[in-house]
Amino acid sequence: MARVVVVGGGIGGTASAVRLAKLGHRVTLVERLDRVGGAVGFVERDGFRWDTGPTSTALPAAVRDLFRKSGRPLERELELVPVEPMREHRFGDGAVLSLPSGSRSAQMDAVDAALGPGSGRAWADHVHSFAEPWDLLRRSYFERPYSPDHQDRRAADLLHTRSTLHRVVRRAFRKDERLRGLALTHAVLDGHDPRNVPAWLGLLDYVEQNFGTWTVPGGMGRLAEAMDKRLRERRVEVVLRTTARDIVVRGERAVAVATSAGDLDADVVVCAIDPRGLPALADHVRRTMPALPPVVSHLGLVGDVPALPHEVVLHGDPTLVLRTSGTAPEGAAAWTVLGRGRLAEDVLTALARRGLDVRAQVSVRVDRSPREQVVAWGGSPYGVLWQGRATLTQKLGTATPVPGVYCAGAHVAGATGLPFTALTAAVVAEQVGKA
Repeated sequence: MARVVVVGGGIGGTASAVRLAKLGHRVTLVERLDRVGGAVGFVERDGFRWDTGPTSTALPAAVRDLFRKSGRPLERELELVPVEPMREHRFGDGAVLSLPSGSRSAQMDAVDAALGPGSGRAWADHVHSFAEPWDLLRRSYFERPYSPDHQDRRAADLLHTRSTLHRVVRRAFRKDERLRGLALTHAVLDGHDPRNVPAWLGLLDYVEQNFGTWTVPGGMGRLAEAMDKRLRERRVEVVLRTTARDIVVRGERAVAVATSAGDLDADVVVCAIDPRGLPALADHVRRTMPALPPVVSHLGLVGDVPALPHEVVLHGDPTLVLRTSGTAPEGAAAWTVLGRGRLAEDVLTALARRGLDVRAQVSVRVDRSPREQVVAWGGSPYGVLWQGRATLTQKLGTATPVPGVYCAGAHVAGATGLPFTALTAAVVAEQVGKA
């Protein structure tokens, strides 16, 4: 039985803690906030409640595996329901695409209907081109420890490709700006410049098309509540309102975590925060930068508001994302607006310019700047900013150069998003092994 200290109580940290506890280790989790969950949670005001983080997840198998491998299956804790349509895309020329979830043929028909005959086939061919990269990287990268000297030569060549997502998309859709915008949605919304993103990250569209997107009734913040419950069930010692200051290394091996409340002895340390926040690891990631969160406005609306799907993407610069799944009092609505790009005006004004004017219906409003979010969470839940192909070797993987220290969470995940963050915990648990 190893003494394990997990630094950070976000999804990566809590998932690592419960998995390692299930393997028989004695686990302590240190979190500087007064709750676990990190960016996954709720903000509440005057009877309205909004998700602070994602409102849906792709690749539900990763979440189900987390619960199954740490105790009771997910279905006995939470209900996962498909999001349909996956999201609605609105383009500058007035075209509206309601993109279905989890079906290639349904997406083809929808894209044809919205963007013109032949567009659906072009989109389907583009997405299907990532079938082999997904299968290869799933087995060789997302679900196993990363090493620059990768054993699988094909995976190494793919990971270190010089081809960017921007280049691949421009080549595939030379004549249709709308399809280009559709194919670059994930990169833009995750805060990256598509010219710096490797081409293989287009596999996110393949994952969504084949496995769908899913949500939890009542909000994804309920996942944080379920993880809090699982921590107690696995007898993880959770130390809240406590800041981890550094990893104590003696004889070239981690022996403790120095915190604001004193040192915690450890045989194994799992860093589930931005590694730049711990001096023992900071030098290893000095060339990385975080991908910053978007501008966020949580809106409590009263009166007549448009009936909209779960998520609406308004393409352009700035790009706006409208999420409608918040909880509101009877007769009201809880929306969240996210802004990316050159946002030179209030997000509600920008939203009104795109044809969705709800300024007169706003009863409650909670604004959160990118800086406020990073300060609140102690880092960015969007992980490392892609700055070209060298980014892959500049960031840490789940194993670190410091013996006894591992990393989990968004800053080491192969892609942005809740399922990929959860997968890092699975890899760490495999590396540490049973007690």
